[in-house]
Amino acid sequence: MHWIGVDCHKWQHTAAVLNAQGQVVDTWQGGTTPTDWQDMLSWAARYGGGCQWGLEGSGHYGRGLAQFLVTQGEVVVEVNTRLTVLGRRSRGTFQKSDHHDAAAIAAVVREQAERLPQIQAEDASAVLVLLTRERDDLQAAATRLRNQLHALIQQAEPGAPKARLRRAHDLEVWCDYQATSDAPLVQVRAARIRSRAWQLVRFLEELDDLEGEIETAVPAVVAPLTEIVGVGKLTAGMLAGYLGPGKRFASDRQLAAYVGVAPLEVSSAGRVRHRLNRNGHRQLNAIIHRIALSQLRYSAEARVYIARRRGEGKSQREAIRALKRYIVRRIYNQWQRCLPHLNPHWEDAIV
Repeated sequence: MHWIGVDCHKWQHTAAVLNAQGQVVDTWQGGTTPTDWQDMLSWAARYGGGCQWGLEGSGHYGRGLAQFLVTQGEVVVEVNTRLTVLGRRSRGTFQKSDHHDAAAIAAVVREQAERLPQIQAEDASAVLVLLTRERDDLQAAATRLRNQLHALIQQAEPGAPKARLRRAHDLEVWCDYQATSDAPLVQVRAARIRSRAWQLVRFLEELDDLEGEIETAVPAVVAPLTEIVGVGKLTAGMLAGYLGPGKRFASDRQLAAYVGVAPLEVSSAGRVRHRLNRNGHRQLNAIIHRIALSQLRYSAEARVYIARRRGEGKSQREAIRALKRYIVRRIYNQWQRCLPHLNPHWEDAIV
């Protein structure tokens, strides 16, 4: 049995293969075209069938390679960047290079393959996967722009209350902002404020349009998820985008570990406690947290659950973490009801 880790970049992929003793026996480096993928697969074939693959960036620069390997019948799992760092440390090195990363990814696969999500062939959820990731990118860009605008406003209006910049109408005053003097620096700063404000308006409008697309895309896939308290159409679409394609997670325990809501035990001196797991998917974890807060407000069942956990001696935070684990189990079960809609002819299901 051999394990192969692939570090995926825009123009180059690097792979390393480990043997049963965890030693690197060979490496491969090449381009990112279908011809290069076939060359990599031929290289891996020298180590016999049954190799298990792990990819970092399977939803971004490694998406094409991941789908190619899956269609060729290879078993491929997803390895996030946090686990790659841990893999480097487990191999006793802090060096950072493509070859070291590929070996670290392979080490993670060798040790944790059964706990990692398996990459599946794209299906009807592929639309939501794309839209959700694009939304993440837009939100990150909007956040950076918002922070820049906050800094400029603070420089232009020292001591002013923090400006609200969440919606387009909040930005109207800054889109027309005028300098308070003729000083060159003040004039340039005012121009930058207006420019950043207009850019942010366009980002927010595009984000609203994208969220509308997520709400209307492939409704048959997301419908069972909306039965969960705190999950609307947009949240359901985003969940489907993160959970898909297909049955990536073998159990709700695997999903909980991926999300980072499976608490880590930190018991000491006979006192059993658990702390937050920070190694999970942060965007998906944030969605689960918002669902938990919504359920605390609108679900009597959730409030009873929290009260019971508090009665067991847990703190409020620990009780909410337990609720999030319960929510992940419910999401996993509802997602199983979505799977029959994820057919090979998913293009026909798009509204």
